[in-house]
Amino acid sequence: MQNSEALALTAVLLAAAGDLTRRINDGVEARGFEGRPAFGFAFTRLAPDGATVTELAAHLGVTKQAASQLVDELVRKGYVERRAHPVDARARLVVLTERGWECTRAAEAAAADAVGAWVEVLGEAEVRVLCDRLARIAPYGPLRPTW
Repeated sequence: MQNSEALALTAVLLAAAGDLTRRINDGVEARGFEGRPAFGFAFTRLAPDGATVTELAAHLGVTKQAASQLVDELVRKGYVERRAHPVDARARLVVLTERGWECTRAAEAAAADAVGAWVEVLGEAEVRVLCDRLARIAPYGPLRPTW
């Protein structure tokens, strides 16, 4: 693959990822939830069993202070709550509230809508192949937002 082809592939993958993130966030907002893409990245770590702020910071690739500020915002918006940690008395566990779970379900529906637009262009079989191919090369680990 030539350098220019590699650069073009990079550009279209980043554009697709950015568009997908925007569509999901827009869909979540259209379903009545206030938020930003970073909320969804946090929710993926908090579901299903919660996490400490330190664990969330590691998942997001941010400082503990930045994660704590995000948690404070999520608490204010009613998406998460802090609870006593079941094992570590010094730690607090951050868990999704019912509103947080509702927002997560809204994001799932918005993601289905966004991928549905790809199906309209490529067809279902091609989208399944695309998913399979990308899964083969995607790194394993947490999804981190671009700050």
